[in-house]
Amino acid sequence: MEIVGAVQCYEWGKLGNGSLVAQLARANDTGLTVEPDKPYAELWMGDHVNGPATVKASGQSLAKTIQADPVGTIGSETAASLPFLLKVLSIRKALSIQVHPDKPEAEKLHRQFPDVYKDPNHKPELAIALTDFQALCGFRPYPEILQLIEEWAPLQTLLGPETLARFRANPDRQAVQCAYEQLMRSEPEALNRCIDAIAERMLSAPTNATGELPELFLRLATDFDHDVGLLSIFFLNVLRLKPGEAIYLAANVPHAYLEGDCVECMACSDNVVRAGLTPKFKDVDTLLRLVSYECGPPAAMLARARLLNEDTQPYTRTFVPPVPDFAVSEIRLPVNVARQYTLDNPITGSILLVAGSPGQATLTAADGQPIADLRLGTVLYLPSSAGRTLHLQLTGTDDGNNEPFLAFQAMANDFAAK
Repeated sequence: MEIVGAVQCYEWGKLGNGSLVAQLARANDTGLTVEPDKPYAELWMGDHVNGPATVKASGQSLAKTIQADPVGTIGSETAASLPFLLKVLSIRKALSIQVHPDKPEAEKLHRQFPDVYKDPNHKPELAIALTDFQALCGFRPYPEILQLIEEWAPLQTLLGPETLARFRANPDRQAVQCAYEQLMRSEPEALNRCIDAIAERMLSAPTNATGELPELFLRLATDFDHDVGLLSIFFLNVLRLKPGEAIYLAANVPHAYLEGDCVECMACSDNVVRAGLTPKFKDVDTLLRLVSYECGPPAAMLARARLLNEDTQPYTRTFVPPVPDFAVSEIRLPVNVARQYTLDNPITGSILLVAGSPGQATLTAADGQPIADLRLGTVLYLPSSAGRTLHLQLTGTDDGNNEPFLAFQAMANDFAAK
């Protein structure tokens, strides 16, 4: 069944038709008018209560459709909703630095602070870059953090001589924890002086600064003024993902999406513990209790996809995170090689997003019954009743278009044990 995703217009989204979200949403819903100065941040494809997709044929929400026939849609007599939410994000301005609690911690926080932590679920996330994509993810290697601190005297002043001496003596996990806690608990006046001094040095002698930090720091300062998150970039890895590269964000891993477009899949939750780059509430005590200080270089933060069926599905690679809530397959068909192809549909159903199409394509069931014509922006909910094996055929391509057919399929994760 074809569905229409819910568009979220958060202020950090790309504007107008410059937003991939707007482009896909407009292709998915011809009734949508894209306003040039309006941010189009996220396209939600699922049954989340804050933005359920709509079934095109009936006008009913996907959530109600699943609830009316849970066996036919998600293959279950007991469950009544999807365990995941599939999204596309188009980011113009950085999202907050944040961590997400694991499930036991989410249950505890929800009981204690239901106005802040509004559900008892965890929120692991997978982000797959659609364009060049910049993000913060995890702590840098500890010696690298010390090297950056040594290069920036205002940061040394902010952290203080005791913290600095401890770090210089042994740049290990405990030293990073001590320094990061000192940073997050700094007085506003001290933060302002540190940020102003770093910005002044970057503006007066940018060629003496390290790597891409000056450009990023000054861009974030323009958007977030004296927010403590500006200084987190000296502690956290700055990643630049190419299209098709991905990061998996487990519980307690500090991260922030900074710029670009991505497909994201997540467990259904709104639980966020913020650390910076936001005017919203920062729960510093909870953050410092939960945050993971595991370190590694940027390459270590990348998620690796698996080729599960190399013989029969050589153009499908699947990201299999260590949680049961979701997995995501990327189907990338070269048009000059693969005209016919098979897709698996799990018994729990799946959501299929067409993110790139060189022309026309069709999807049929195993018995030959047509399911849908596929084009850029098509979003399908493939219910359990559609069967386990589906057939995709590229029926025509636009002249001179050699781009691959590209789709993403999100589903509950039953691959982890395989």
